Amino acid sequence: MRTKGLRGALAADTELGAGNVLARVLAHGADPDGPGLTFDTAVDGHPAEHPLTLGQLDALVAARAAWLHERGVRRRDPVAVWAGAAADMVLSFLALARLGAIPALMNGKLRPEIAAEYIRRLRATGVLADAARAEALHGHDLGAPLLGQPAEAGAGDPAAAPAHHRHHPDDPIVITHTSGTTGVPKAVLHSHASLFAATRHLLSMPQAQGTSRILNALPAPHTATVLMVNQALGNRAEMFLLSEQSGERVLDAIQRWRPDGVFGFSVTWAELARFDLSAYDLDSVRLWFNTGDCSHEPHVRRLVAVGSRDVMTREGVKRVPGSVFIDGLGSSEMGHSMFHITHTTDTDRYGRCVGRPYRFARVAVLDEQGDEVPPGQVGWLGIDSPSLFRGYWNDSVTTYRSRLRGWYLTGDLVHADADGRYYHLDRAVDSVEVGDGRRFFTALSEERILAACPDVTDCTVVIVKEGGTPAIDPAGAERVDRPLRLGVSDATPRPGAVVTDVLLELAAGADPEEDRTERVRAALGPDVGATLRRVVPVRADDMPVTVTGKVRKVALRERYLTETPS
Repeated sequence: MRTKGLRGALAADTELGAGNVLARVLAHGADPDGPGLTFDTAVDGHPAEHPLTLGQLDALVAARAAWLHERGVRRRDPVAVWAGAAADMVLSFLALARLGAIPALMNGKLRPEIAAEYIRRLRATGVLADAARAEALHGHDLGAPLLGQPAEAGAGDPAAAPAHHRHHPDDPIVITHTSGTTGVPKAVLHSHASLFAATRHLLSMPQAQGTSRILNALPAPHTATVLMVNQALGNRAEMFLLSEQSGERVLDAIQRWRPDGVFGFSVTWAELARFDLSAYDLDSVRLWFNTGDCSHEPHVRRLVAVGSRDVMTREGVKRVPGSVFIDGLGSSEMGHSMFHITHTTDTDRYGRCVGRPYRFARVAVLDEQGDEVPPGQVGWLGIDSPSLFRGYWNDSVTTYRSRLRGWYLTGDLVHADADGRYYHLDRAVDSVEVGDGRRFFTALSEERILAACPDVTDCTVVIVKEGGTPAIDPAGAERVDRPLRLGVSDATPRPGAVVTDVLLELAAGADPEEDRTERVRAALGPDVGATLRRVVPVRADDMPVTVTGKVRKVALRERYLTETPS
């Protein structure tokens, strides 16, 4: 079947969902010799970067399903998967979903004690862990047996795989987790229908440029990768999945594999911005697609300056220099970015604008009581979408605390303009209320500093109210990963006073001794600028980050609040 006709048939298939895309694509007549997936590690005798066909992918998944079934895995069984290779994650997800089990995908960078506690809270029926992580779990009480390594499951007999589980729309299909900025990550549950709602919508629309040959630079255990794998299979696109998403690794993969689209998080674009991109062959890239946190203007501008894109002219479609960057705002809980805005070299709508909502989503800006506020007024972002998660696994208290008057509260502070565009100001936990209905925003402050300081590739703003309480996870897991001494002001802290610290990651060749205080103060504006305490150059490696690369501002605030002035 031709791809265009197949996409329409898939969009109309009421049995299709996040748990059976591979099977339904084949059932609709897709060519088994067409594209499956490509991994950056060897898989079952196939060398690294070998493009698996759709039929080969199906056989690999069937082998793993047979192996897992022989070891007692059945429908509704939550099975934790902890590994470093993208192939281990994706193939385990597909195999467990085929059985009707519930894969719980875990980021390979979790600390062992956090991973063990997370597994225990899952109440898993079994654990798949690669050799290094199985060793790291040794001696921990998991409450579940180790079934073996994910790669070992490839030894199963595909012919012995049981019939595909017939999914109901409400069936739990995957558990992923949040970044863990405050300790043990929250376990996010999606259903067969919820995690396919956005994909179904996209399949019903014309296929966008930059989605035929995709480099997946998203963390393999993340909800976003599950989404992208299903989208690639439905679009009959080629996809190369990276197990590690450093800037060097991504640039190397682009040059060798020559994708037309690169999908990632904002932390990846920030890393790429540290490089002289003109020195790399990035001409194949038409599209950069961002999800998770929205991206900063200077990072976007560096990316759209390279690559190329198709535009419609009087003479027809023409390829022109400069790529497209689609920004938005999403999370594991949202199930897909809720907003989208397109940037090219010609666009200038930044200032943390995340654009308009997708048509499948309803969004609102809410006050503390859950009532909608008018355009221009800052409030809490509320979401109502078929793509929303079903709740936090084994945590009804947190699930219901995130709901208000029918809306899911994302924890973000935003405002909308009169034209229906939305602007992201900050995560609520990272902002500071300063009285008279005013708040200071760290993310917005970072945007302004980066726009004003071209010799700074990234920055982190920490705003703290003196006399506050360190944000520590009740389980005692919240700690600074790497010691980062900011230095202590000679001034005596005043209870209730607000102070702002700015940490700058400098571009190559920038003078670390230069005093940038007044430039930063001017960029912050008079209100936040008046609270500026210090501006400190730092190295990226010195920053405490989550497993997905987000800076853990809660750890920096804890460090600040527990410092003793000298």
